Amino acid sequence: MPEKNKEMTAELTDRIDFESISEIGTENFKGGEKVFYARMFNDGLNKVMKAHMGPGASIGMHTHSDSSEVIFITGGSGTHIFDGRSTGFTAGDVLYCPKGHSHSLVNDSDGEVYLTAVVPAQ
Repeated sequence: MPEKNKEMTAELTDRIDFESISEIGTENFKGGEKVFYARMFNDGLNKVMKAHMGPGASIGMHTHSDSSEVIFITGGSGTHIFDGRSTGFTAGDVLYCPKGHSHSLVNDSDGEVYLTAVVPAQ
């Protein structure tokens, strides 16, 4: 089991200071390839993750049975596999996986992929 990230649980704030949250590298995240690096904020209701992955890395196929996920691609390019359908993504794209659906992200480029993901309570 990966090391638990430092969580922000103090006073309510309108900003998430990702620099104050430990970055954790997880091998084979959700069954994917290589290492996925993330700083995760979790207030007990919602999860917000600022992350990146190198060339050849991926987030394995997984189903959002209890929540949806919105992913903002902030840098790089790759492939999003959603319910068995593959589409490319680039910086500026917003990916969405509704509750009850499955997806995976693959960095099949030569550069780093940067993203911010939000998993809201439902």
